[in-house]
Amino acid sequence: MNNEYDIQKIMSLLPHRYPFLLVDRILELVTDEKVVALKNVSINEPFFQGHFPGSPIMPGVLIIEAMAQAGGVLVFISLPEEKHGALIYFMGIDKVKFRKPVLPGDQLLLEIKILKQRAKAVKMSGTAFVDEKVVAEAEFIATIGEKV
Repeated sequence: MNNEYDIQKIMSLLPHRYPFLLVDRILELVTDEKVVALKNVSINEPFFQGHFPGSPIMPGVLIIEAMAQAGGVLVFISLPEEKHGALIYFMGIDKVKFRKPVLPGDQLLLEIKILKQRAKAVKMSGTAFVDEKVVAEAEFIATIGEKV
C-alpha cells in the first residue's frame, strides 16, 4: 500500500462529508482482504453536545458507521476498474457488541476484513480498538450500487 490514503484521498472515495465523515486516515489496505483505518475522536465533535453533556461518550451507532465507512473504502478499492464510481450502501448489521466507551481524545482504530464478496454484495467483520483494547465489534453487509 502506498501512503496516499489521507483525508483528501478518503474524500475522493466516500460521499460523506463533515460532520458525518468518520474516517481520518487509512493506515493499511490489502485489496480484497482488509483495511485498518483511524478516527481521531475530538471533544469538538458535534455529537458530544448532546451525548452526554458532562460525560461525553461517542455514540455506538457512530462507531459502527465509522467501521462501515472504512469498509466502504476497502470495497471501493477492491472493485474492478469499470465499477469505480459506484455507490456502496450499508445494508445490514449483525453480532454487534460494545465493550468499552469511546471518549474525547481517544484514537479509534478500525480493522475491517472481508468475509464474503459477490458481484453486488460484500459481508465484512469489523473491530474497533482504543489503546489496543476492543471497544466494539460487528459484522455488516454492503451492497454495490450502480455507477454514478
